[in-house]
Amino acid sequence: MALELRGITKTYGTLRANDDIDLTIEEGTLHGLLGENGAGKSTLMKVVSGFIAADSGEITLDGQRLNLKSPQDAIEAGIGMLHQDPLVFLPFTVLDNFLLGSPGSTRLDRREGEAELARMSGELGFSFIPSRLARTLTVGERQQLEITRLLWLGARVLIFDEPTTGISANQRIQLFTTLRALAEEGLIVIFVSHKLEEVEELCDSVTVLRQGRVVGEAEMPIPPARLVEMMFGKIFVESDKPPATLGASVLDFGSCTISDGTTHIEGLDLSIGAGEVIGLAGLEGSGQRPFLRAAAGLVGPDSGSIELAGRDMTHSSYRDHLAAGVHYIPAGRLEEGLVQGLTIAEHVALTEQSGFLIDWEEADGAAQTKIEDYFVKGTPQSTVESLSGGNQQRLLLSMTPPGLDLLLMEHPTRGLDVESADYIWQRLLQRRQEGTAIIFASADLDELLRYSDRIIVFFGGSVFTVCDTADQDGESLGYLIGGKVRA
Repeated sequence: MALELRGITKTYGTLRANDDIDLTIEEGTLHGLLGENGAGKSTLMKVVSGFIAADSGEITLDGQRLNLKSPQDAIEAGIGMLHQDPLVFLPFTVLDNFLLGSPGSTRLDRREGEAELARMSGELGFSFIPSRLARTLTVGERQQLEITRLLWLGARVLIFDEPTTGISANQRIQLFTTLRALAEEGLIVIFVSHKLEEVEELCDSVTVLRQGRVVGEAEMPIPPARLVEMMFGKIFVESDKPPATLGASVLDFGSCTISDGTTHIEGLDLSIGAGEVIGLAGLEGSGQRPFLRAAAGLVGPDSGSIELAGRDMTHSSYRDHLAAGVHYIPAGRLEEGLVQGLTIAEHVALTEQSGFLIDWEEADGAAQTKIEDYFVKGTPQSTVESLSGGNQQRLLLSMTPPGLDLLLMEHPTRGLDVESADYIWQRLLQRRQEGTAIIFASADLDELLRYSDRIIVFFGGSVFTVCDTADQDGESLGYLIGGKVRA
């Protein structure tokens, strides 16, 4: 079995997202598809999985030419795709999601489905409670559920689009173990990423895209510098973090108890100064999210106090926090951060203009400035859902207001390639120099250690420790995240 792409081209207006792409992947292969944000990786894989149609070109699998007009056509041909945000229905149960797309009659045998879920998940080393609501699953567990469903539906080609975005280190290890096992069983596994270290660790071969075209193919291993050069057309060196002088206290938690329905934090005492960068570490669901949401005014503490620059904000609203110079960028880009169906210019108008009348010429100009400043691959009239995940993230960061006292972020470089992530952090650190305190949650230990002044480690719904970054390395931080101190 081999998957072959010939002459795949896809355009959006004047943008050639995919430009005459040829690619062949053999069975039993873990193949990496590497490229910077906007290189055309996700577009190409959406063509292969039937989510969008190519303008020209052909796809064959096992010698058979495919006519893919929908994801259903793709799964019937044996091709399934796991997106950056797993396509699960959050109000449904685990079993309901597993049964979605089931072949056969319209009447489902739920008892048989539950038995199949147990069998398939057991073979893969996963564990599910069938009656559990999907909204209570972590991102990693949603991925596992979607993998199980796609394999049950008969997928022989599995596409993983940036699958490590937003999952914990332990979940990443388990995911990689699963992908290796699937390739060993003869499946074609395509791993779409911009992270060099993950492609090096996992893949047998790699194809690199740049500006919609194939610029290189190689068998692994290959020197990382060569991959970087293929991705960006140059050798890239990360910038150093400049020093900063910390100012007066910006955020104070006093004996706070915080809960958001799934996580409960007790006895939180913490003070954060102007110009300080605080990283939040921990396994997913350990307390980072309710901490950020309480600091943003989205949830109030059950007890204790929250102060911003000496002002009591314990029971103040999210709007009050915005007015006080607090801005929050959530992990859910399309779910919480952006409005699907609206263009970039319309988002700029929403965030920067007030009153009943909108100056669309001004909005278009401001949108174009943000596009250029943050290298967003799109136009003022592009809808946000048409942007790649990395471009959505850049757009969110571009709309961060100036002159903030406190900036709160979940996974700020989620979905960004190394060059884009470095550029974003240089923009963030400029704000730090201006006195903005920055608090960010991340599953990337290198990012936490590189940019934080202090790291708050959460474990089991409480603050396990607060440590100076200078005293930690990746190994010691990994121990702390697991609730232990390195001997």
